[in-house]
Amino acid sequence: MIELKNNPAGNFFLLAGPCVIEGEEMAMRIAERVVKITEALQIPYVFKGSYRKANRSRLDSFTGIGDEKALKVLRKVHETFGVPTVTDIHTADEAAIAAEYVDILQIPAFLCRQTDLLVAAAKTGKTINIKKGQFLSPQAMQFAADKVVEAGNKNVMLTERGTTFGYQDLVVDYRGIPEMQSFGYPVILDVTHSLQQPNQTSGVTGGMPQLIETVAKAGIAVGADGIFIETHENPAIAKSDGANMLKLDLLEGLLTKLVRIREAIK
Repeated sequence: MIELKNNPAGNFFLLAGPCVIEGEEMAMRIAERVVKITEALQIPYVFKGSYRKANRSRLDSFTGIGDEKALKVLRKVHETFGVPTVTDIHTADEAAIAAEYVDILQIPAFLCRQTDLLVAAAKTGKTINIKKGQFLSPQAMQFAADKVVEAGNKNVMLTERGTTFGYQDLVVDYRGIPEMQSFGYPVILDVTHSLQQPNQTSGVTGGMPQLIETVAKAGIAVGADGIFIETHENPAIAKSDGANMLKLDLLEGLLTKLVRIREAIK
């Protein structure tokens, strides 16, 4: 298990990066900036980037720069900056492949009940971050975690990312954070995905980035072990999830406020 909670300041940890790897230079620039910010604030950091986006609304949506090429970028981030990396996997046969390049395998919310995927991920021995399905209660995530543990891997994290509210909105039930923590695993709040507005008539997911600070503050206040934020130098031209991303220039100010909140509730 990656000891993300072993930090002298006792801070939450941060999973952050672009939604999908768009290129090596961009990924390295983002990683460098976030590393500097998190080191100054003593926040344990995991670089996040999908090597491929399999769950796009439209066939013409960007899915990636090529699996091996993107995975090599993730490895380079780890080797250059010494931080763990995390990426999504979508099928059982991807687990062993991705595990050669990253430290944490992430199970997308839509796939959190897929037994073969969870078992294959578990067998890699990597830390497994399971995102809660938008259609599941917090209590139901015990069974997803159990599949990984029963397959021989106790290195589990759970991520809250909002619950379906009507056809085009999500809502965060903050009671779910302590409920899932009661299972004995770290619980992360995915701030930016919780602010998605899916099922738009354009076929492109919308979002409410103006509420990122609000949702993040509430998550830290109720004791989330970590937060997940997708960030980009210019969300307006991001090739995936730009509508709900945090602009990279705003990250330091937000994290500074969150550290103060965490200190206040210790």
